[in-house]
Amino acid sequence: MSNKLTPVPIGSFQVNEILSHEEPSIRFSLIVPTYNESKNLAKLVEILTELLNNYFHGEYELIIVDDDSPDSTWQVGLDLMPDYPQLRVIRRQQEKGLSTAVIRGWQAAQGEVLGVIDGDLQHPPETLIQMLEAIDKGADLAVASRHVEGGGVSDWGFIRRFLSRGAQILGLLILPNVIGRVSDPMSGYFIVRRSAIANCAMNPLGYKILIEVLGRGNIGSVMEVGYVFQERQEGESKVTWRQYVDYILHLLRLRSRGRITKLREKFRTPMKRFLSFGLVGLSGVFVDMAILYLLSDATSLHWGLTRSKIIASEIAIINNFLWNDLWTFRDFSSQQTGWGKRMKRFLKFNLICLVGIGLNLIILNTLYNYFHVNKYLANLIAIAIVTIWNFWFNLKLSWRVTQTK
Repeated sequence: MSNKLTPVPIGSFQVNEILSHEEPSIRFSLIVPTYNESKNLAKLVEILTELLNNYFHGEYELIIVDDDSPDSTWQVGLDLMPDYPQLRVIRRQQEKGLSTAVIRGWQAAQGEVLGVIDGDLQHPPETLIQMLEAIDKGADLAVASRHVEGGGVSDWGFIRRFLSRGAQILGLLILPNVIGRVSDPMSGYFIVRRSAIANCAMNPLGYKILIEVLGRGNIGSVMEVGYVFQERQEGESKVTWRQYVDYILHLLRLRSRGRITKLREKFRTPMKRFLSFGLVGLSGVFVDMAILYLLSDATSLHWGLTRSKIIASEIAIINNFLWNDLWTFRDFSSQQTGWGKRMKRFLKFNLICLVGIGLNLIILNTLYNYFHVNKYLANLIAIAIVTIWNFWFNLKLSWRVTQTK
């Protein structure tokens, strides 16, 4: 076999079916995603080759997917290829990340069964045989787990154990139907049938590819095999806080099934119109503040705060409606001429803003009476909070809905 790099697959992260109708000559493809693993690679390849040769008699492939490691792990892989005919090497220079590396490896793979194992010898290679036997017995997915009989961690401290278990519990709360299928959802050591994930659009994030497979694949039977997570012998650990953050974001992404993106699109506001609405609202702030001062200050009428605020808000609403009707929503109001239609728009605008006033009053009184914030500052904060409410619902109800067609 030539010691040349295998091209990096491009495009979407989707694993295709095997196109040939003949029995595949490669039964198993094992992906080893690497980054700065040059010291571990030769030993790992030697162990894996011995195990897989005994099990498959050459009908397998071992694919190193390296993210352009500064220590030239990819070059070490190339140098090993003449001695290991089943070894292939992919060097990624435009993409980064363990999850995407695994999927790119699967896309380049030819096996009917796909797997992944870390390149740092923390996953005991011997466990592969037990997982392969599980697949042979009919499982769609075989997972190496630290949390079943025979599993564990060799030398983890309390904090790392706590974070690992906490991540699992959080996953059960956010995505119970997915995370609840396995005892170790953060495992990076598993085997899956190609047919169970073929043509499934993947959208991986961070380091935890297993939950992507569970969440988006057509996974039927799942079996777990216990293993003891080993301490790294060479190189540096890549466990960071970022992994846990990505894990949470990944859970939320899977949970939303695209709804977050749709929601963001739904609530995207026309910025130019919002700025106009904001400027009109700013004029209303000055009107509101001035009237509130005249009515409630001890040097003037000294009315109660709530009554003064209601009157000040209503006068500000009238001010804001007139300016919005003439400027912010002029393209709509110009098609709805006549005092009757204008009054209808005003009543809708007023009703929406009155709800905002209720919210404003709650915020104002809470800040002033319970947190002892200056009443003018409290009023300013309250106005700011309800501005978005007023804009969005007025856009949808007061002007747009009554647009002449």
